Amino acid sequence: MNFTPHNRVLIQGISDPLATIHASHMKTYGTRLVAGVSPGYGGTEVHGIPVFDLVEMALSAVGEIDTTIIFTHPYAALDAALEAIAAGIRQIVLITEGIPPLDMVKLLRKAEMTETLVVGPNSPGVIVPGQLLLGIHPTEFYTPGSVGLISRSGTLTYEIARELTLAGLGQSMGVCIGGDAIMGSSFPQWLEIMDEDEHTDIIVLVGEIGGDSEEEAAHYIAEAIDKPVIAYVAGQTAPKGRRVGHAGAIIASQISILGSEIGTAASKITAFERAKIPVANYPSQIPTLVKKTLRIPTKHSSV
Repeated sequence: MNFTPHNRVLIQGISDPLATIHASHMKTYGTRLVAGVSPGYGGTEVHGIPVFDLVEMALSAVGEIDTTIIFTHPYAALDAALEAIAAGIRQIVLITEGIPPLDMVKLLRKAEMTETLVVGPNSPGVIVPGQLLLGIHPTEFYTPGSVGLISRSGTLTYEIARELTLAGLGQSMGVCIGGDAIMGSSFPQWLEIMDEDEHTDIIVLVGEIGGDSEEEAAHYIAEAIDKPVIAYVAGQTAPKGRRVGHAGAIIASQISILGSEIGTAASKITAFERAKIPVANYPSQIPTLVKKTLRIPTKHSSV
């Protein structure tokens, strides 16, 4: 995977107002935005970024592209992603929310066949603080460092990055895997990426109620991850059995094959504890657990 300042980036749906705004932010942050694609807008520019009608036309004009960031309408996202894969792009960030589930199934089958990494959908993307912004993370919350941050919730990613920054703990990378029901890349994939990343010393995994991805991650950490991991599970006070608002937090305990407790905060916390992974009770406790694990002295204020 290429998550360096040399990453050459395309934006699909760059004429969308949200994409236009964040294209400016990414460019200011230093991301190498080499082209944009919006059918019907070919020949124009957005913040000095040349716009093309097709991905193939963009590659012909600017050369190889490492990553595409997709802002298109949810019903156009599948075609946009497949167009990128056909052009040889192997890193896809889906900002778009609400992509139809069957479209995601088709996309993930193609991604698996072509070894394409898909982040999202409904994701703010990936940030390497001080170097690279692939998406819509608020960069003011991040600072360079050695803490890898993986989350299912965009806003929680920002909040915990800020907590770490205020505690003097910079981040090596931050990624939100997405909040829709069917996601591209998984916790295990990103755990492996960060475990192999020479700039990451410790990993913070932020889960939430619904599904069994945290339980799966806990098992994977115990079996395959060498670096220390700190966990936090959002939704601990949510009423049991009630569907809550966040798209990715649909409680799956109603699926009998998984058992009555799978999907609850208690199930996820238990899985982490069995894997001997420290679990924070609330976001502001995460920096303390990180410092304790890394044996960094904690400053105590004098009275």
